[in-house]
Amino acid sequence: MLEGVIEQLTPAGTALNRAVMATMVHGTCIEYGGVGVLLMGPSGSGKSDLALRLIDQGAVLVADDQVSVECASGRLIAHAPTKLLGILEVRGIGLVNFPVAPPTPVSAAIELVRDGNIERLPDAQFWECLGIRVPRYQVDPFTASACAKVRLVARGVRHASQTS
Repeated sequence: MLEGVIEQLTPAGTALNRAVMATMVHGTCIEYGGVGVLLMGPSGSGKSDLALRLIDQGAVLVADDQVSVECASGRLIAHAPTKLLGILEVRGIGLVNFPVAPPTPVSAAIELVRDGNIERLPDAQFWECLGIRVPRYQVDPFTASACAKVRLVARGVRHASQTS
């Protein structure tokens, strides 16, 4: 479902470098309680809108629209490309500057989908990037509970099958 959203790059944008692997992901990343959560979905799916509501509730922007993700010490680290640092697209208002979190470890990925396409009791799912897997969840960004669900994920709520 998320094929084609990742383009592998090195820091210089040339062939893959084994020492420092990096990629650019189409998405938005926020930091909540020291945890990076990557919001993914096609253009217009509500990534920036959900991020704005989360920022209003205490999250900090890491990156919007394009997220640079690097592999460091076996973890995914997200940060904004220099041109987009601290900028969030607020539909109907424009580009708005926000405080930005430092490079942040990505602990979960959330795929934004319409509620009718979300399983009620899904099996554990994972998103893999640069050979590292993180838990992946699905959330409808326009439901009243969307922010609460993202905060639950950031706080470390795990699917029951992940803890047994």
